[in-house]
Amino acid sequence: MNIQRVGILANAGKETAARDSLKLGEWLEKRGISVVYEEEIARVVKGVRGVSHEELPRLSDMIVVFGGDGTLLKAARIVKGHDVPILGVNLGAFGFMTVVNLHEIFDTMELILGGYSRTSKRMMLDASIDGKSLSALNDVVINRGNLSRIVNLETFVDDRYLATFKADGLIISTPTGSTAYSLSTGGPIVFPELDSMIITPICPHTLTNRPVVVPPDCVVKVVLTTREKGATVTVDGQDSLVMTSGDAVSISKSDAGVRLFTSPERDYMEVLRGKLGWGGSP
Repeated sequence: MNIQRVGILANAGKETAARDSLKLGEWLEKRGISVVYEEEIARVVKGVRGVSHEELPRLSDMIVVFGGDGTLLKAARIVKGHDVPILGVNLGAFGFMTVVNLHEIFDTMELILGGYSRTSKRMMLDASIDGKSLSALNDVVINRGNLSRIVNLETFVDDRYLATFKADGLIISTPTGSTAYSLSTGGPIVFPELDSMIITPICPHTLTNRPVVVPPDCVVKVVLTTREKGATVTVDGQDSLVMTSGDAVSISKSDAGVRLFTSPERDYMEVLRGKLGWGGSP
């Protein structure tokens, strides 16, 4: 992988984001690498070249993200459709996808620039309702919104009836998202390189309702049959669409995925142990 241009995107709300972004940018430029900054962090850093979300992937061979998983999820939707890998640098407290710690960034970049790096291909989802479409790297969540009652979600897989979930909501996640909201509601951990969709009910009224893993080429359709108005479709906890009674949302594997650099210091099992606080020795 020949890296000559690096884009930098950061959570401008993080206290050290501007300083860390500029420090990396200067380090790269000393090595002859062209650097561009996403426009929001460029306004904070000042004196650097800021570009729009549309321009960032076109002007970059890779993108470095400073922040937590939320910032990386934003970056994934920006680069969708472009074969531009993302390196996540963790400035948050958790971070499953931002696998490189801040003190490791320069050593990691040396490896990447030297061609000693590995990326992991991650599938994304498209959620469509009434001609509107949103993309997700982690999950599509259908929840009751402001309703104080449970919602009825009639669910189909490839037009075959699965179940009507009477619940607070329903999560359709990717393997990458299996360690996010889905995990907190009892969903399984699925290795991120496996393509599949995980259907997980949120606080179901029927205790026998369990998570279901379906193949990636399926189309999951969810129909809101609750008469009271108000349900929300949210992708990656950031963008949303509104559902009313009778509306259907279709979720399918996106034609485009995203590539994430993996940590040179730790494998996925070590990430799981560290993030979830599992014991070391059996």
